[in-house]
Amino acid sequence: MLPASIQITGELLSAAEVQDIVESLKEDGVRLLSVRGCQLSDRDFGRVCRGVAESHSLAQLNLNLGVVSGIGRTRQLADALRNNRSLQTLFLHGSPLLDAGLVALNAALATHPALVCLDLGDCMLGDEALALICGMLPPDGAKSGLRELTLSANPGISSKGWARLSIAVAHSSQLRVLNLDYNPLGDPIAGMLSVAVASSRTLEVLDLEGTGLTNQSAQGLWLQVFLDMVQNFPTSLRVLVLVENQISLDLQQQIRDLLEGDEDPDQDQDRDQDQYQDQDQDRDWEAPPLQRRPASSRALQPIRDKYQPPNWLAHSSLHTVTLTSGLGESLLAETEM
Repeated sequence: MLPASIQITGELLSAAEVQDIVESLKEDGVRLLSVRGCQLSDRDFGRVCRGVAESHSLAQLNLNLGVVSGIGRTRQLADALRNNRSLQTLFLHGSPLLDAGLVALNAALATHPALVCLDLGDCMLGDEALALICGMLPPDGAKSGLRELTLSANPGISSKGWARLSIAVAHSSQLRVLNLDYNPLGDPIAGMLSVAVASSRTLEVLDLEGTGLTNQSAQGLWLQVFLDMVQNFPTSLRVLVLVENQISLDLQQQIRDLLEGDEDPDQDQDRDQDQYQDQDQDRDWEAPPLQRRPASSRALQPIRDKYQPPNWLAHSSLHTVTLTSGLGESLLAETEM
């Protein structure tokens, strides 16, 4: 029997329900486990963690919205991750981890052999935690690192912390998707990130929705760096999300025209071919489930606790700047295996 998907949202889990989950995990019968927003006793949470530790089939674990509610549960999860070898995607969005929680998790996350997608959005993180996260984005020639990272809504991180992340992103050999939405970044951090994007050879998606950007950053450093990047340097960036910022639609359209107008179809075809070759070489890594799009669309789709603008997923041969927002699919639809 092929591993199945268990998805439960916002329920109070009984001991019997937890026992069923644990038995399925230990029998390698679960590939996706989502108990987002669920309530369960500390004892039952520990049982689930032991099941995760023993599972050889689990690829995606969703504990979003407060399931990891304290340092005790954080340490139990860390113990599980130290023994698990199959997990590829971990969602902890909306968990009150604080820096102490990331310290407890760091060794298990940094040394996990398969983990490539990590959501730490709205986890009340600060600079100490971000420094540890930067260690999960190793430079070229080092061990493999994260391919998708979400740090949405962590306002406790300072400008110094974001600057450190920008340096790590610039040198990361793996990172493809970076979600920084709803952090008070402002124009100075936007300038640092623009340099990181220009330096990165892998970053395809950058979400800066609601990050306090203004026309000053778009008209000055942002526009100049992206113009120079598109005209003079090879870049992997395909999707840039700028909605809910103080950037005029005219300037957003100007950036979009600059990005789209420089595209060379031959270069894009070569890059797509290289991407397929990379996927062939990385058969042991599986991305989170993708929303099926027309044949010409090959988007990486992050699975997160927010609604996505419809054209967030648009990933044609053209670079994209998202100009409008709207309601996307629910998380349950996004995570359907």
